[in-house]
Amino acid sequence: MNHVINLSKCIKYFIGLFAIVNPIGVIPIFVSLTNKYELKERNKINIITNFAVAIILFISLFIGNSILEVFGISIDSFRIAGGILIIMLAVSMITGKIGDRQEDNNSNTNNIAIVPLALPLMAGPGAISLTIVWSSRYHSWQNLLGFSLTIAVFSICCCLLFKIGHFMVTFLGKNGINIITRIIGLVLMSLGIESIITSIKSLFPCLIH
Repeated sequence: MNHVINLSKCIKYFIGLFAIVNPIGVIPIFVSLTNKYELKERNKINIITNFAVAIILFISLFIGNSILEVFGISIDSFRIAGGILIIMLAVSMITGKIGDRQEDNNSNTNNIAIVPLALPLMAGPGAISLTIVWSSRYHSWQNLLGFSLTIAVFSICCCLLFKIGHFMVTFLGKNGINIITRIIGLVLMSLGIESIITSIKSLFPCLIH
């Protein structure tokens, strides 16, 4: 019996996560959402976001499939819900309301970090379904341990990438960030709509001609 962590599987899982989450593509969104915060607050959002991503993926790895089965939720339904959240975020970005500060600064910081950054932008239906599939296919404790370490490394890498994103705030300035925010908003709305359409087609194949 093999008691060694399979490095090859971990690397493949990491590449899959990186491709689906696309943290580099999330950097402009992170910058747009946090451009009105001070450096300390942005760092806090960064840490909370990636910690939440790790927790969500850990839950998906060990009990994700069981949770979906208990509530009778399909991945497609979950993807539709994520698409709706993304569209709501996109509308706020396009209308310029996404950067508004709230009176309760700490509460608003946590809210942005968890929704929409951690869920559904990063640990969304794609990353969750990928994790569930890999945990179902390779469910030995060695593989689960390896995937857990992979999730931790992935979250740390994303955190470092987002720290680099902070420099974009200074480089682009307020007007540059506002322009990017609205452009990203349009792209996100398209992604949200596409996610919903894809899931509806999967749930109702009769709609495909």
